[in-house]
Amino acid sequence: MSYTRCLYHVIFRTKCSQLTLPIGPDEELYNYIAGIAKNKRCVPYRINGMPDHIHILTSLAPVISVADFVKEVKNATSVWLKNKRELFPYFNGWAVGYAALSYGVDAIYNITEYIRNQKEHHRGISFKDELRGLLVAEHVDIDEAYFLKD
Repeated sequence: MSYTRCLYHVIFRTKCSQLTLPIGPDEELYNYIAGIAKNKRCVPYRINGMPDHIHILTSLAPVISVADFVKEVKNATSVWLKNKRELFPYFNGWAVGYAALSYGVDAIYNITEYIRNQKEHHRGISFKDELRGLLVAEHVDIDEAYFLKD
């Protein structure tokens, strides 16, 4: 028996940061992502976002890597979104990269609240500035040649 709790704040954006995830139908998308996570034996604590990006706080099962989790979510949601053209008519894909920041269980409340409040949070900050701030706060080196490049 393995005992793990690998908690990740995963962030990824739409291709070219296009505003293709309208508020309203986005709840269906977040529920779909939660289902993907649960099917992978992961625990999705909170999923939310904006028309150009998504935040997921999840613990990962010990048999799946962060890269595989993000790949699965992006691939499955790409197909799902393209089949929901009536709700997401302008979606044309995800950007290549993502961010995944690891945290201890004591951070769950603060991060779930941060993700829950995305709509209010983005009244005063762009996604670019938000992501840069999160990376800097966690001491992640940013390669400017690739930061938010498609």
